[in-house]
Amino acid sequence: MKHLNKIFVAVMMVMGLSSHAQDSNNPWAISFGVNAVDTRTSAGGGNNWADRHFSQPFAVKDNWNVLPSVSYLSVFRSVGDNFSFGLSGSVNKIDKYVKFNPANPARDSRGYVVSNPGDLMYYGIDATIKYSFMTAINSKVIDPSLSVGGGYTFFGDSSYGTLNPGAGLTFWFTENVGLELTSRYKKSFGDREDASGTPDSPSHFQHSAGIVFKFGGKDTDGDGIYDKDDACPDVAGLKQFNGCPDTDGDGIQDSEDECPTEFGLAALKGCPDTDGDGVADKDDACPDVAGLVALKGCPDTDGDGIADKDDKCPTVAGPKENAGCPWPDTDGDGVLDKDDACPTVAGPASNKGCPEVTEEVIKTLNSYGKVILFDSGKSTFQQGTYTVLESITTILKEYPNSRFQVEGHTDSDGSNELNQTLSENRAAAVKNYLIEKGIATDRLRSTGFGETKPIASNKNAKGKAENRRVEITLIKE
Repeated sequence: MKHLNKIFVAVMMVMGLSSHAQDSNNPWAISFGVNAVDTRTSAGGGNNWADRHFSQPFAVKDNWNVLPSVSYLSVFRSVGDNFSFGLSGSVNKIDKYVKFNPANPARDSRGYVVSNPGDLMYYGIDATIKYSFMTAINSKVIDPSLSVGGGYTFFGDSSYGTLNPGAGLTFWFTENVGLELTSRYKKSFGDREDASGTPDSPSHFQHSAGIVFKFGGKDTDGDGIYDKDDACPDVAGLKQFNGCPDTDGDGIQDSEDECPTEFGLAALKGCPDTDGDGVADKDDACPDVAGLVALKGCPDTDGDGIADKDDKCPTVAGPKENAGCPWPDTDGDGVLDKDDACPTVAGPASNKGCPEVTEEVIKTLNSYGKVILFDSGKSTFQQGTYTVLESITTILKEYPNSRFQVEGHTDSDGSNELNQTLSENRAAAVKNYLIEKGIATDRLRSTGFGETKPIASNKNAKGKAENRRVEITLIKE
């Protein structure tokens, strides 16, 4: 059995080479099974050429030496371009030695003599280069091959080298498991027998049948596509995209999808188009309303070249300088000049385009009204009051569509009749001043309340001073 140990040591050395870089799918293959040795190497006997050459090779029972157990092991590695290299080890027992000898009385009907050389042990170590035709015939199941190699055979007490041409056929049940059938002619140099006729270094056929497993393919991301063929080896993907993912399932791989997490259209590089206007949502300024490509996906109802969202008159065509309206909006408040009561001053549409007077503005006007100074007992202004009146005039001009009421108030000194008249005259004086400064007459109204609406006590000088005042209020009707 010492030769058998040699076989398995050699095979294990070959398997150790698997630490080398892997550069093809499942580059390694290991097979094991049963081998048969047929020492018949010459053609003879039979009724015709075919009978002489093809009947005896398949006379399994008569000519083949078969050890009824696992009797061979081989390891192969792909070296590229359908070629592979491997080592095989086999063991057998020779109890049928076949020789063509028509003169021997013990011959069979075809002239062959089968003898038992003494149950010789047979060991073989062989190196083989194999070429597969599986790619050439475009098959994933049937894998025919041709091979050539050399080996060393231990035949009884003899040992010798051989040249081994051969052929094989594998049927793959799955991508990695198959049934392997091989046949080799192991040509020895110097076929001979010893003096007693016992074979010494005979050429012979060796056939084998066994199970083959392919392995060694690397699939880092576990997507079923080997790294060698995987364009995205670190990310699980799909076979149709060479192993690259399609996260949103729109049929466009992520590396070419501009919207990889949103189901989209191929025409838009994988991006969605909610409104179906041909503009991807990511580029569509109006993604929920179909529009024009030229306007970034926004509609233009009146066809004036201005998107509805920017068109102040979306249903009536107008020039760009009028913001899409046929009429201008000078103050840009959204109220066209034709409808704007204050076309040069911005204001809300609720106030016909004029600015609205706020409570803060009224507070400012009344703070000025409190410091309007009149000559004692008269409705004429003191000199220092004109600056205050100018400030009031400026504010009123900012609200050209608003109407105001000027109200006069006095303290309690003097009779009620006198105070009423004085308050009315002072309010009228303020009104007349504002009209003279350009405020339209119909925007102003004046009235007096005398001493009837004090805002402080009339029992001291400070309170009386606060009660002598002019107030301005907004007329809202």
